[in-house]
Parts: sequence; structure tokens; C-alpha cells
Amino acid sequence: MKDKGFGERLSASREAKQAMAAKFLQRPAEDDPALLERQAARAAVAAAREVRMAEKETMRQEAEKAAAEERAKAAVVAQEQAVLDQVAAAEKIAEEERLEVERKAARDARYAARKARK
Repeated sequence: MKDKGFGERLSASREAKQAMAAKFLQRPAEDDPALLERQAARAAVAAAREVRMAEKETMRQEAEKAAAEERAKAAVVAQEQAVLDQVAAAEKIAEEERLEVERKAARDARYAARKARK
């Protein structure tokens, strides 16, 4: 068996590299069915992604709208509660003043009765 010389090994290596480069740089034709199929699949995936993103954005906007409505309702309820609390506080103050007047009248009546007995 004859061993290959250095020159033969060098040229074989160069040819192998050129063959790999040619294979790597080879572009498929524009009308290649495999290329067209891959492009169609990519376009379908991109279109589906756009639809999902649009649906997600719509859902996000609806959620924000619902949250804003909830906050508005909560604000109305809080305002009504504040008004009710103020009314209750005013009624409590009026009741305390009325009781104070009644206690004072009762005290004055007892004082007058005591003075009348003397």
C-alpha cells in the first residue's frame, strides 16, 4: 500500500474544505418547494402569533377597564360611607347635646325642688 505524500494530503484537504464551503454557501432556488414550504410555515406561525398578541392585548384592556370600574365603584361606596359616618357622628353629637340639656334640666329641677322645701 502506498502512503499519500504531503502534497496529496494538502490538496485533498483543500478540496474537502472547498466542497464543504460550496455545500454551505449553496443557496436553494427561489422556487424550491422545501423553501416555499418553510416560508409558508413561518408566515403561518407569525400570523398566529399576531392573532394571539392581539387577543392578549384585548383581554388586558378589558381587564384594565373592569379594574377601573371596580375602583370607581369602590370610590363611590367609600364616599357614601364617609357621608354616612359624618351623618352618624352629627347625630351622635346632637344626641349627646340633647342628653346634656335633659340632665341639666333635671339637675335644675332637683335644685329648685330642694330650694322650695327649705
